[in-house]
Amino acid sequence: MVDLVSTATLGTKEAQSKDLLGRVFEYFLGEFALAEGKKGGQFYTPGSVVKLLVEMLEPYEGRVFDPCCGSGGMFVQSEKFIKHHQDHYKKNNGNKLSLNPADHISIYGQESNQTTWRLAKMNLAIRGIDSSNVKWNNEGSFLNDAHKDLKADYIIANPPFNDSDWSGELLQKDARWVYGIPPAGNANYAWIQHFLYHLATNGLAGFVLSKGSLTTKTSNEGEIRKALIENDLIDCIVNLPSKLFLNTQIPACLWFLRRNKEKRKREILFIDARNLGFLKNRKNLEFTDEDIAKVANTYHSWKMTESAFDDYQDIQGFCKSVSIEEVKELNYVVTPGRFVGLPDDEEDFNFEERFNFLKGELAMQMAEEAELNRKIMDNLNSIKIKVESL
Repeated sequence: MVDLVSTATLGTKEAQSKDLLGRVFEYFLGEFALAEGKKGGQFYTPGSVVKLLVEMLEPYEGRVFDPCCGSGGMFVQSEKFIKHHQDHYKKNNGNKLSLNPADHISIYGQESNQTTWRLAKMNLAIRGIDSSNVKWNNEGSFLNDAHKDLKADYIIANPPFNDSDWSGELLQKDARWVYGIPPAGNANYAWIQHFLYHLATNGLAGFVLSKGSLTTKTSNEGEIRKALIENDLIDCIVNLPSKLFLNTQIPACLWFLRRNKEKRKREILFIDARNLGFLKNRKNLEFTDEDIAKVANTYHSWKMTESAFDDYQDIQGFCKSVSIEEVKELNYVVTPGRFVGLPDDEEDFNFEERFNFLKGELAMQMAEEAELNRKIMDNLNSIKIKVESL
């Protein structure tokens, strides 16, 4: 199929130059992930989430690492980012970025599922991206770290949410747990410290976690989060809307960690993006390019300025720069909604109108459920009749 698609004449010359084969492969990955349901999350992160992560990280040069790389979407988007910005970014010597992203970033990855790893190798090969440092072993990144000595400039990842099957009981004395021993029943804070372990001195990490990671105090997680905050490692937290992910309804968020802050020391930027995005279909939501630009530009504006009197400004209900002392007052909980407040337009919130809308939506869903149940019963009766006639 790859040979057929790559040798076919697809559209105009302009269309042929836009990575059509890669886009076809991405389309199939998305469709397969949708069809697979929960299992699909093992290899696929929605494109708009990946794009938001990459736009915020800006991996122009250096080593890019994903220790749970799935089908390699983070790497592909990093390469696309460089190509998209090659006319705008200039290196220190004043020359424009070269046309080949491989001259500027090198990718490192690891995946424990062999089938998913093969998808990643194919995804990268289609685009001519070197995948020699994308490794597989069935033990995974915790038990068998394939890049033990790597210190990455950028870490970008979407680890499994709330993973209880990560062999934490075998790693209680691991050197990676600098800020506290993560619970054996949940890998979220193990992933955070694994990322930090592999982060270079001036590195930046951006990753997806379940929203519960922002508030949990279970089994030392609260103490680990406190240590991360007090050591000024958290740069930004982004609250994501629901329905972004194909495979789970667990609320999610983005974490951004930085080892050495040049500016905004002892401050954390909170962004509440729950009101962004549009419904792509009845079940799934997607960010627009404008949504991604709004969040990414807010982060870059904040990161590059010294105080709120510069280009960056807090926006009620969307973003706020908060001191570590303020976070401490809320017992080191880092949920953006607790800091940014409600949007100004929500002060005129019409409860009766909202209630009636939700009531009508519920009635429609219940009617749809009843219709589906009727069809199921009809099919079962049909099968029963056929069996009895044999």
